[in-house]
Amino acid sequence: MLRLSKKLLFAIEAVLDIAYNAGATPVQSTEITGRQGIPRRYLEPVLQQLVRAGILTGVRGPRGGYRLARERRRISLGEIVRVVQAMDRAEDAIAGKAGHELGVKVVRPLWQELREELMARLDTVTIEDLCLRAHRAHIPGQFGAKLDFTI
Repeated sequence: MLRLSKKLLFAIEAVLDIAYNAGATPVQSTEITGRQGIPRRYLEPVLQQLVRAGILTGVRGPRGGYRLARERRRISLGEIVRVVQAMDRAEDAIAGKAGHELGVKVVRPLWQELREELMARLDTVTIEDLCLRAHRAHIPGQFGAKLDFTI
């Protein structure tokens, strides 16, 4: 099943922070760590992996930072989850062959179905959806100043 690790939570929060606080200049990692309280040692590797996956774009230079690589409505939570899962590469207990017949033929297939249902649901939730939730919750940010109407 999907485990909500610190790394996964930080990745989602970082992408949401970038989307919600995007302005004329890229969002710097120090801004994200300041607003979200994410330790820099966790944040930088995750941001770099999100850049490699095409979710974020890194901008170099003294005014550099991170931007979304695509519109908010085109980035799903499922994508972010897959990037972080690939970083962890933890052993998947469901894929293992060892175990009793009840576990192998009944419990593990059920767990796999549940995982697939959860990932399908996460694929329908976009960063835009989370930005709208944050806006409705009256969280201050740049979101209201720059709505994403790109077609």
